[in-house]
Amino acid sequence: MDTDNARNAASDNQSLVSESGINPSFLNKSRYTLSLLSEGHRAGIFNNQEIYSIQNQILVILQDLIKRYTQGESSSVTTETAEGIMTSVLYALDAYLLNVEHHDKAIAYLKTVDMAKLYEKGLERVSQTFEEAKLLYQEIKQHKLDVPVDAYNLTIEESLPVFMKKYGIIFDAHNTMASIDYPLAIDDMRLQGVFYMKQYMERLKLENEFCFKFKNEDLLNLLKNFGRMCRFDYRIELFNIFMLVLNHSLFSILSGGDTDQVRISAYQFERLERMFTHSDASGIGTMIRKAMHLLKGDLQIDDKTANYMNQCSKELVWRIINAAEHNNLHSVIITDVEEKIKPVVISLNTGDKMSDVRLRTLLEEIIRGQTKEEKARLIKSNFFSLHDYLDMLESECLYGDEYEALYASFGDMELAILAKIVFYQELRGGDMNLHTIVSEKGDAEPAWQMRLIGFMKGLSALRIREIEKLIDNIDYEEIKFY
Repeated sequence: MDTDNARNAASDNQSLVSESGINPSFLNKSRYTLSLLSEGHRAGIFNNQEIYSIQNQILVILQDLIKRYTQGESSSVTTETAEGIMTSVLYALDAYLLNVEHHDKAIAYLKTVDMAKLYEKGLERVSQTFEEAKLLYQEIKQHKLDVPVDAYNLTIEESLPVFMKKYGIIFDAHNTMASIDYPLAIDDMRLQGVFYMKQYMERLKLENEFCFKFKNEDLLNLLKNFGRMCRFDYRIELFNIFMLVLNHSLFSILSGGDTDQVRISAYQFERLERMFTHSDASGIGTMIRKAMHLLKGDLQIDDKTANYMNQCSKELVWRIINAAEHNNLHSVIITDVEEKIKPVVISLNTGDKMSDVRLRTLLEEIIRGQTKEEKARLIKSNFFSLHDYLDMLESECLYGDEYEALYASFGDMELAILAKIVFYQELRGGDMNLHTIVSEKGDAEPAWQMRLIGFMKGLSALRIREIEKLIDNIDYEEIKFY
């Protein structure tokens, strides 16, 4: 029976299905075909013979695909492979039946149309969606944000191309074939395969287009200040850029700034703090909705993006309410930080790194040194680059209390740079002060880190506070240690 006849059959069976008591809440979109059969059988729409016939037709499809998979050399494969191919078959069937406007018609199709035909229709939809995903990727690739965020760049430059290259419509339709690290503002993990990837790229494209409405210089400045506020290296952390930009464009509007602005001054922060701390949850929600309305109008936001923004704003309202209650709005509103000239003793410039030959020669001299004081002086008089210091420390040319002798010769800035590396995980987020972090930190690897922790445990609370101030003024962007 062809598709037109199937539609007629669906119409003829409409009353039968409706009267049979199908409960839509029992239908699982990620296992749609199987849940239709299960619910239809429970409701008496399918008898045992019909269920057996449908299952048998699906098994025939599976057997044909196994022969195709082995290129006709065998009619059997491993259980794992067979299960994967069966899942791919069901994925294609789901793709077609989910596209039917009502579950009543989907059930009617199962009752009246040959499963092989439904499967072929499903493959067509999967293939068409894959072609649409390819076009989306080209647009994303051509209009990528110019930001040094690893997860964002690697997702676009490596992960998505892996999907495009490896996705298998016949045998692996349900698999994404790639690891996607960059988080969207709103993601639907219930989807699988090409339908998930297409949705992911649609939303990523939408987020990119919104961010392009702001100056790239301001965007980079926001990212740097975000890293400072969270006390982590924003380049290697997982976060969503769109949410950051959207939130601060709303903060700009509420504090009297321009719509296309994301930089928040100290004065604007004070104004926002007064507004939020003197408002209840309802008042804050109203403020965000009004700012969102102005933002959409001024930036000429389309309906699809506007709906996406509305969903994101719900989380923002909750975060503001929670931060205002705990007098912690600095964790939500990122203020513009004025650049300061910092006296750095250790050079952070990769260009200052010594040659490998020179480094090996010095390491040999350090190893031959007679006393820990002699070794410390040799290092201090010859090492200037952070990269060289790390290479030296990782080489384990020092032993025991020789580390302490070197650390004792360091100033606060040098200790701050090394501490920012060693205590990276504990510092990120800014929940604990350095004194607490040092006190609670246990052993670490390699040896130089363990020795640094022990050395800092012996410092006074006053000096630890001075080192912490310097840590807050060092950008991870400058410390290119990975």
